[in-house]
Amino acid sequence: MTRVVPTLPRLTLGPVQYHWPRERLEAFYAEVAAGPAEVVYLGESVCSKRRALRLDDWLAFGEQLAEAGKEVVLSSLALIEAESELKALRRLCANGKFRVEANDIGAVRLLAEQGVPFVAGPAVNIYNQHTLALLAHKGLSRWVMPFELSRSTLAEILADAPEGVETEVTVYGRIPLAWSARCFTARHHNLPKDACDEVCERYPDGLLVRTREEEPFLAFNGIQTQSAQTYALAGEIADMAGLGVDLVRIYPQAEGTDAVLATFAGLRDGQLAADAAQVALEQRMPVGPCRGYWYGEPGIAADTKVVS
Repeated sequence: MTRVVPTLPRLTLGPVQYHWPRERLEAFYAEVAAGPAEVVYLGESVCSKRRALRLDDWLAFGEQLAEAGKEVVLSSLALIEAESELKALRRLCANGKFRVEANDIGAVRLLAEQGVPFVAGPAVNIYNQHTLALLAHKGLSRWVMPFELSRSTLAEILADAPEGVETEVTVYGRIPLAWSARCFTARHHNLPKDACDEVCERYPDGLLVRTREEEPFLAFNGIQTQSAQTYALAGEIADMAGLGVDLVRIYPQAEGTDAVLATFAGLRDGQLAADAAQVALEQRMPVGPCRGYWYGEPGIAADTKVVS
């Protein structure tokens, strides 16, 4: 019989990875303010050409969420390509209100120079305890484990982790596999990247790519390439808690994010068993589940043994 998870690390909601219009974002974060997520990450982390909101708009969202009792963190771009993006990054890092999730080593440097605590996002390659200790010395207060790392690697890192550094692990969402200077969504529509018409807004969960056999393979999200499958580790959360994981991250999707958060809240509160939670989550996924990376297997694997 599957054991009910007695204690769940704090729930976090990652930044919206897709290009949603302002009205959708406003409605979404109004729901989030009343939901169970305890930490909310805000901001454009994929493409600077998505201009539905500016920094002041994200700060306004952050203030509303903070008033609702949420911890707010601002997320930076994972790929800096132009001087204009670097200027925007400087403004983000100097916002003076909320902690910043650095998704690029340049953001790490800016934040370290300011002497403010920061979060290292999953795009920063922290693969061992030595790197973690170095960044902790620079001001890192929390790190989000890179998606491709396994449980065994995490256990090794946490066995010698610096004091006072929080660990966050993604437990739900499509996995960003790569970022490119090219925009694959624009190319799909025969548009140049610099005149893309923000065509990615047509795909609120990314553009699904299939093999010649019509099997789901990848999802294009502008310059970001994602897994088609949704990473889902509901059954592994009790094990994470035992390793010392402090927070677990859920990434937003176009529909049903509130139900996904409610499912993980049910795990946290001991009202839902891990196997039942996994079934509920799979009903909300655009394609289907994967969890191979956690077990040191190909990421697309979905039939690995659940730790309960």
